[in-house]
Amino acid sequence: MNLNEKVAIVTGGGRDIGRAVSVKLASLGAKVVVNYYGNQDAADETLAIIKNSGGEAIAVKGDMTKQDDVESVLSTALATYGPEIHILVNVAGGLVARRTLEEMDDDFFNHVIRLNLNSVFLTTKAIVPHMKSGASIVNFASQAGRDGGGPGASAYSTSKGAVMTFTRAMAKELGPKNIRVNALCPGMIATTFHDTFTKDEVRTKVAGGTPLRREGEACEVANLVACLASSESSFMTGANVDINGGLLFS
Repeated sequence: MNLNEKVAIVTGGGRDIGRAVSVKLASLGAKVVVNYYGNQDAADETLAIIKNSGGEAIAVKGDMTKQDDVESVLSTALATYGPEIHILVNVAGGLVARRTLEEMDDDFFNHVIRLNLNSVFLTTKAIVPHMKSGASIVNFASQAGRDGGGPGASAYSTSKGAVMTFTRAMAKELGPKNIRVNALCPGMIATTFHDTFTKDEVRTKVAGGTPLRREGEACEVANLVACLASSESSFMTGANVDINGGLLFS
């Protein structure tokens, strides 16, 4: 896979899976715009990893649920790397908290939807006019979007299911322009997401029930993103690709 001279924007690109994606794309020659919002130290560390390996990247702060921030990230990318964006990877999102239906209110539910779905919509709408034939968008859904998620994750799983449907719709709409749109549905990947929201005993049980008998690694997800972003998958669009060690087959 060769991404030389390609410009990539990775939302939520400063840590965990986003970091792994940013580092992987840069290692293949892409100029990477690492978007972050809450943790500048992590974004700076990601930049250092990329630059120490001979890659090229910048970090740009922005809340991808806000249109002004999305446009600011885009304008910085264009001013730094030129008039065209070749790759968009929508990693930004999160569970926020585990809450049952009884525990949720309207504000919480809408916040989770904005974080995971509206962010994908806003970035896609802003960036597509700067994409040409051969460009690729990779969204992040989740295994939760397929199976409803774990306890207290109904808002999250609903938002990720919507990302899967949005991915299919955009694949149809943008296909005639030869812009491909795919999504990943990760299962349990060893990140701070599960460090924060999943109990150790649950992680052990899930890993033990997975055919490969382990959690996934962020770098393994990043490898798949790189394939979807490159011309190696040039006839692939509208797919929601599972990466879960065989825990769930779709």
